[in-house]
Amino acid sequence: MKLKRLITLTLCLTSVGYVSPTVEIAFLPTNGKAIAQTTNGEAIAKTTNAQTTNGEAVAQAIPDSEAEIAQAGRLVADALILYREGRYAEAVPLVENAIALEESALGTDHPEVAKSLNNLSLLYQAQGLYRQAQDVTERALSIQEQAVQADVLGQNDPDMAFTLDNLAGIYKQQGDYDEARSLYARSLSIYEETLSPNNVGIATALNNLAELYRLQGDYTEARPLYRRALFIYESSLGENHLNVAAALNNLAALYRSQGTYDAALPLYERALAIREINLGDNHPDVAISLNNLAALHQAQGKYEMALPLYERALTIQETTLGRQHPSVASSLNNLAELHRLREDYEIALPLNAQALSIWQAVLGPDHPDVATSLNNLAELFRLIGDSESALPLHERALAIREEALGSDHADVAASLNNLASVHHDLGDYAQAIALYERALTAAQNALGPDHPDVITIDGNLTQLRQGNSL
Repeated sequence: MKLKRLITLTLCLTSVGYVSPTVEIAFLPTNGKAIAQTTNGEAIAKTTNAQTTNGEAVAQAIPDSEAEIAQAGRLVADALILYREGRYAEAVPLVENAIALEESALGTDHPEVAKSLNNLSLLYQAQGLYRQAQDVTERALSIQEQAVQADVLGQNDPDMAFTLDNLAGIYKQQGDYDEARSLYARSLSIYEETLSPNNVGIATALNNLAELYRLQGDYTEARPLYRRALFIYESSLGENHLNVAAALNNLAALYRSQGTYDAALPLYERALAIREINLGDNHPDVAISLNNLAALHQAQGKYEMALPLYERALTIQETTLGRQHPSVASSLNNLAELHRLREDYEIALPLNAQALSIWQAVLGPDHPDVATSLNNLAELFRLIGDSESALPLHERALAIREEALGSDHADVAASLNNLASVHHDLGDYAQAIALYERALTAAQNALGPDHPDVITIDGNLTQLRQGNSL
């Protein structure tokens, strides 16, 4: 019994870990419209109600400032296009230039600057640059707090709630779940104070908090939040709205995490139907739902049902997004995992290698998704009996995760566990025990004592100690 962190795609972008719905960019354009980041859940559209809008700022600005603000808006729009193409690093200088223009036109502490800082943060997050993301998000929050003190923003302004939500997502990605939970709760409190009970902004905040609970294995806390979010979306937007599809997906992911596959299946199927009705058969979001459904069949051992769904999802993504998009890498990785489970290792290896190549090219060599791909490739080598080739891949994956996520993250615990397994295979029992012990400590700190991953690591350690003492 060995804990593995193998990607099973549920959304456009894939984060490290098992069945993690992931983040879609949450740009805050200056017209007050936003796409709310759901932090490892699906991105769901909402509208912010900033008291100081870009229109008001323009009315007070001199003509040169008007031109700078207009140019900043165009840069943000261009950056969003690049993001959707998976070209995150190319989008960063556009947003940085937009920030400079807004600072010139409006001042360094204007709330519109905070919005663009949030955009920059989200681009950093897409590249796994969580420390940089945290820095700019904290600056955005500081600007908004100063604006509250100056009565430019209200005490419970939704834009501040958005920033708190964004910052919570960064802490979650780094494994600081306690801080993330506090920020999510504060964000939700602002939305509930300022918005009507069935406002979609509240639903999105509920979804984010639920997703954090799911990742911690606290399914009892997560379930009512997911259900309330779904109810709000259905009541406010109608049963066939795309936000409803996203909420259905996230609730289904919870059921899947619990192994309640019969409850998850109709939710995934309904989400797929809604997307096909609204978007057509060949949209990237349809590919997301196909991946979700395939992953559910895979978890039940129904590999022949999963295979054509994965293949259709990959075809859609390659056609609509291009062959070098991160979502394509995720689908390749999913397909490789299915072939691994079928013991078709010769088919799985080149698929994993292709996924790794795309991620490294698009995200850089030190992104957490690269670490996951390295982990998956290493596991394949280990399964075919080539633990010598697996060792450096697991070591590199661990180094990336420790640098990006910190020592007490759940994915660091997974890498330590998997590296320990390789040392076990190679007969280096003392090193394996030491790594299992580190993995157990990290997992307990990140997830608590009763999480399934903690139980798995503890079982690995106990088994090795008992076997080594015979």
